Amino acid sequence: MRIHFIGIGGIGISALAKFMAGEGHTISGSDIRQSEITDELALKFGAKITIPHHGDAVEGADMVIHSAAVRKNNPEYLRAAQLQIPLYSRKEALKFILNEKRVYAVGGAHGKSTTSAMLAELLPDANAVIGAISKTFHSNVRTAGNRDVVFEADESDASFLNCNPYLAVVTNVEPEHMEYYDYDLERFHAAYEEFLRLATVRVINAEDPFLEALEMEAIRLYPSRDISNIGYLLVDGKPYTQFELSGRGRFEVFGIGEHIALDASLAILAAESTGADIEEIRARLKNYSGIKKRFDVIENRKECVVIDDYGHHPTEIKATMDALKVYARMLGFSKIRAIWQPHKYSRTMDNLQGFVEAFAGADELVILPIWAAGEVEVPIDLRGAFGGYELTMAERVTREEGEVRILDREGHTIRSFDRDLIVAFGAGDITYQIRGLK
Repeated sequence: MRIHFIGIGGIGISALAKFMAGEGHTISGSDIRQSEITDELALKFGAKITIPHHGDAVEGADMVIHSAAVRKNNPEYLRAAQLQIPLYSRKEALKFILNEKRVYAVGGAHGKSTTSAMLAELLPDANAVIGAISKTFHSNVRTAGNRDVVFEADESDASFLNCNPYLAVVTNVEPEHMEYYDYDLERFHAAYEEFLRLATVRVINAEDPFLEALEMEAIRLYPSRDISNIGYLLVDGKPYTQFELSGRGRFEVFGIGEHIALDASLAILAAESTGADIEEIRARLKNYSGIKKRFDVIENRKECVVIDDYGHHPTEIKATMDALKVYARMLGFSKIRAIWQPHKYSRTMDNLQGFVEAFAGADELVILPIWAAGEVEVPIDLRGAFGGYELTMAERVTREEGEVRILDREGHTIRSFDRDLIVAFGAGDITYQIRGLK
C-alpha cells in the first residue's frame, strides 16, 4: 500500500512510518516544519515529504495515519475524509500494524525508552520500534524480517492497549499524562492493569506500590533485594554502571545510576524469558551504547562535559541529578550547571514543587520559557518558585566553539559556561539549542 502519515516528524509516528516501509509499503508524510527526522525519511526511506501540511499530499494514498497532535481541521485530514481514504490515528493503527506480531512491549512512566533500547540490544534478531534514537542502530526503528518486535508502549493516550503484547514489561506506574485520564487515578491504574493482563508473560518492578499489589502471575524484580553491589567506572570519559543481579552474576552497562541498573535488570529478565542465554545477554548488554537525548554526552573535554537529557518530569530529573553528582565526582568537577526548558504548562503547574526539589545539587540553574506543546499559555511564577537557587531566567541557549551561551530575548549573551558539568533538561527544542543547531 501507499500509506501517508500526517505529523510524520514526530518520534512516535515516524517510527511507524519506518516500520511500515520495512514491511514493504510505500510511505509519504507531512509536518509543520523540516527536521532531522523528515530528512532521514526522505533520504533513507524514499518518502515524499510535504512541508507544511497540504490537502493534495494525501491524494493517491491507500491509507492515512495521523499523530495524536493532528486536529480534525488539518487540511490533509479534511481531504482524506472527503476522498473517503481510510483514516486512522496512531493509536488505532497499532491494532492492525502489530496484530500478527509477537510483541515484546515495554511501558512505564519513566525509563521505558532506555529499557526498550536495552531489550532491543539483548534481542538482536527482533524488529524494534522505540520512542528514541538508539545509538546502536542509529534510528528509532530496526527491521528484521520476522514477527518479533521490541515495542515501546505508550500510556499517554492508552495506546499501549492496542499493541498486542505477548510480553509486557512495566518499569513503574507513577501518575503521568493524567489529563488524558481526566485526572482519575482509578482509570489510569485500570489501563495499566489491562495492559499487563493482555500479555502472556509479564516482567514488573515489584517495588512500585501499584505493581506490587497486583494479583497476577509475573516475573517480579525487587530492586532493593535483587540488585546489589552497584559500582561505576569511566571508559574514555563515558560512564558505565556495574551491578549484580540475583542468581545471574555481574553485568556492565552504559549509563550511570541506580535507575540504569534497574532498567537493565528488567531488560535482562525480559530477554531471559524469551529463551535467550544468560551469557549471551551479559555480552550483548556491554554493547548497549545509550540512546539519543538520554544522558547523552554531546561534548567531552577534560575541562568540560556537556550532556543533553530528555528528563521532563521531576522523578526523571532527580534520577539524572543523582547520577550527575556521581559523574561529577568521577570527573573531578566541582560544579553542576543545569539548564531547564519546562515542558507543558499543565505538567509544570501539577508538579511545580517536585521540580523545585528535583534540581537539588545544581550549583547554577538556568530556566528557559516553557515549551507549550500546543497548550494555552498560563502564567507561572518560576522565578519566585526557584528563588532558592542561583538562578538565571533566559530566552534560549546555544553552543559555539566549546562554550554554552545563555541568551536573552535580544540574543545577547548574559552568561556563558565552558567549565565543569553542564546539562540541558527538556523534551522540547532544547536538544537542538544545546547542540548549537538552533
